[in-house]
Amino acid sequence: MPAPPRTDTSALLDGRPRRLLIGGRWVDAASGRTFPSVNPSNGEVIAELARADARDAGRAVAAAREAFEGPWSRAKPRERQALLLALADVVDEHYDELRHLESLDMGLPIGRPRSGRTPAWEAEILRYFAGWATKIHGETIPNSVPGSVFSYTLKEPMGVVAAIVPWNRPVSNAVWKIAPVLATGCTMVLKPAEEAGLVAVRLGELLAEAGVPDGVVNVLTGFGEEAGAALVAHPGVDKVAFTGSTAVGQEIVRASAGNLKRLSLELGGKSPDIVFADADLSRAVPGAAMGVFYNSGQVCCAGTRIYVERPVYDEFVEGVSRFAEKLKVGDSMDPQTKIGPLVSAEQLDRVAGYLDLGPKEGVRTAFGGRRIETGELANGYFVQPTVFADVQDTMRIAREEIFGPVACVLPFDTPEEAVTRANDTSYGLAGGVWTRDVGKAHRMARELRAGTVWVNSMLLMDPAVPFGGYKMSGWGREMGQHALDEYLDVKSVWIDTD
Repeated sequence: MPAPPRTDTSALLDGRPRRLLIGGRWVDAASGRTFPSVNPSNGEVIAELARADARDAGRAVAAAREAFEGPWSRAKPRERQALLLALADVVDEHYDELRHLESLDMGLPIGRPRSGRTPAWEAEILRYFAGWATKIHGETIPNSVPGSVFSYTLKEPMGVVAAIVPWNRPVSNAVWKIAPVLATGCTMVLKPAEEAGLVAVRLGELLAEAGVPDGVVNVLTGFGEEAGAALVAHPGVDKVAFTGSTAVGQEIVRASAGNLKRLSLELGGKSPDIVFADADLSRAVPGAAMGVFYNSGQVCCAGTRIYVERPVYDEFVEGVSRFAEKLKVGDSMDPQTKIGPLVSAEQLDRVAGYLDLGPKEGVRTAFGGRRIETGELANGYFVQPTVFADVQDTMRIAREEIFGPVACVLPFDTPEEAVTRANDTSYGLAGGVWTRDVGKAHRMARELRAGTVWVNSMLLMDPAVPFGGYKMSGWGREMGQHALDEYLDVKSVWIDTD
């Protein structure tokens, strides 16, 4: 019988500044500085977080190195597996509390409370990688060298990982990095986005509760240009695992040159979602709509370019607009809310700029198009879910990642045209196809240049299925067996037995 869910966050929101986790101890930032964590639903400060800088990054890297070269390096695969399973149980027990913090701190709508009987998605990720901890191995390789020579490979942990994660899904983003790090035997310094650091702090406490040794996972809250940049440049970091914008990813590539750090980069997207005339519109309309509007559009793989075959174009635009009109925009803690706030005032200004730009570029606003500045939501960071119709591929709203609840709907006439236009982007994170024709679905899935293609669905995820992008949407993969390779080095061994 699973433990009842815990939802009390009062201990973390008691008014005391939250500290950094370095080497198993909670410590102040070296500068003594803090910064506010703000509830985007009302603009109120809910906590103060320690503001780490380069000195703190150095301390955290040293702690991670000491742990990596100490007892953690001698932990058996079964021990790492047991830790991951224990952490999964702790995350399950505290999942409602973590989701509460996520909603308060970032604005992801809380939705319907979990019953306590359903495993948390992030706990399932931990359990999945726990299974891999005992199955990481090299190969015995026949060779053609003269004599009696034996050759084989070893797979070894890369070392100290700097994991820099964004704000749009604080629980998932952290666990996606923690799980393979623990499974492979690496150590980590976790740097959450400054807009949403409370979940990472609480996860740091839960890691200790699960028995993860001191220094194996360290947590630095702070700003990207301070703590994050220091981690990327630090010569003691062996690998950077980053999720975020393509622009920052490019900066990390340049900054990592000092010691040729290994990199995995899950970056931005402007994903196409293609709706054919033979699609079941009763599924395609809500499916494509929530492929844009989920989490207020703050999803890297959101299908924001919706290409609709011309015979059903007008019907689809009308249907998506009616769907958007019914979505409740509200406080993230309201279980009825479907569209929560944007994460910050800065993000609100960015998205509002695109809402103003669309009509100037000549689009038709089929629904929405405004920020919300009156009523009970006036102090939060809210915009209406928006449907822009008659969009052209050359428009900025169709080419740039908005990261807000803005759907751009474009007509097309042939499958060949749809593929060509869908692939005409620097991004390649994901894509979608809606059709009843299974042959067409397979052809489109092959021809779309994207790391993930959903057919008659959007935004499905599973711990066993890899996720990552083509082109400027990144390097490497999260989840699945492929994620392990991002944290492992391969060593070849030759033994002359003569």
